[in-house]
Amino acid sequence: MEKAVLIHLATNKKEKLDAEESMEELRGLTEAAGAQVVKEVFQFREKISPKYFIGEGKVSEIISLKEEIEADLIIFDHNLSSIQQRSLENEFQGKVIDRTQLILDIFAQRARSREGKLQVELAQLNYLLPRLLGKGKALSRLGGGIGTRGPGEKKLEEDRRRILDRITKIKKDIKKIQKRRANQRKSRKKSPIPVVSLVGYTNAGKSTLFNRLSREKMFTSSQFFSTLDPVLRRVSFSDGLYFFLSDTVGFIKNLPLELISSFKATLEELKEADCICHIIDISSTNCESQIKTVESILSELGATDLPIIEIFNKIDILSNKENLLEKNKTSRNFVYISAKTGDGIQDLKENLRSILFKDLKLYYLRIPKSKKEMVYSFPKWSVVLRRRKDGDYFELEIMADPDSIINYLPYIKRGETNW
Repeated sequence: MEKAVLIHLATNKKEKLDAEESMEELRGLTEAAGAQVVKEVFQFREKISPKYFIGEGKVSEIISLKEEIEADLIIFDHNLSSIQQRSLENEFQGKVIDRTQLILDIFAQRARSREGKLQVELAQLNYLLPRLLGKGKALSRLGGGIGTRGPGEKKLEEDRRRILDRITKIKKDIKKIQKRRANQRKSRKKSPIPVVSLVGYTNAGKSTLFNRLSREKMFTSSQFFSTLDPVLRRVSFSDGLYFFLSDTVGFIKNLPLELISSFKATLEELKEADCICHIIDISSTNCESQIKTVESILSELGATDLPIIEIFNKIDILSNKENLLEKNKTSRNFVYISAKTGDGIQDLKENLRSILFKDLKLYYLRIPKSKKEMVYSFPKWSVVLRRRKDGDYFELEIMADPDSIINYLPYIKRGETNW
């Protein structure tokens, strides 16, 4: 396991106050990437050094520290210019990576689908491209560890033209996948079955909630970005009514622009949802800033006009759990839950039901077999809960908009229905 030294620079009082919170997040990212944090270094400096980012005195201090603790890499909680990174690597005689490169590395580890891998590679190449000029021998070094995954050593040895060609090829491949996704979205839009998207700050508990609602066994972890590729599953109510649940990549403060650009097509699927569930880690000391980060990204994607339920997760950690659960009875816009224990999940499902199906009513229909083509049309405009044959008739139990049922009024079954 690589040993890492983390560095944070604050240039004003606000950044100084936020330093510990930011460094805590960097610590989590570093551990998620597979490295061990052995030292954290803070500096307060009014101006950023064009050459080293930090001051020359601090550079000397870190050189001694690196040798003393035998650290393998230096990680900055900031984005470095190519000149700064090159200068620091020359001074430290070792690997130096910035926050963006660290996040890209984690994404490279976690991508599983072809689309995810292509999107990560595109983001990495866009990050590397402006850093190629003048890198010289640094680009040809071999070896594993953080900062060397994804495009890999072979790609780093390619010249600028080869990388540009690769970027062009990846964009074409992603466009083909996007076209297929767009067609899938069109098909879903024609369907009356609603879609709910889970969003939230990374490690807020989205995957645990996804598993709880869909009864899946998707991989979960306390590490950042444990889920990267989007997943879609069916979630059913006890009476047969159901919706599709979509999980997405977790958000994070200062998410690299390269990633937002590469994953924009995937993230934009949020706009196609009928409802967004914003999962919030209520136990986090950084809860408020995490909420603002997610809201900012949703705004950037144009997804703020959709119905949004704020889901405050991890109440099992808090001492006032019972009081919070009582609040679920008074609002439809927020709900307190524990995805881990199941507390509040029923309240959440009731909230979702009231939002997703508020315009639909329950109908029982009895259709003659001679009009069986009519039966096949129901899934296109209604939610079919149950269907059965009864002699010369098809009987259906559906949820539908009252306006769409007008042409079928003669077939509505009145009175008591026994399924």
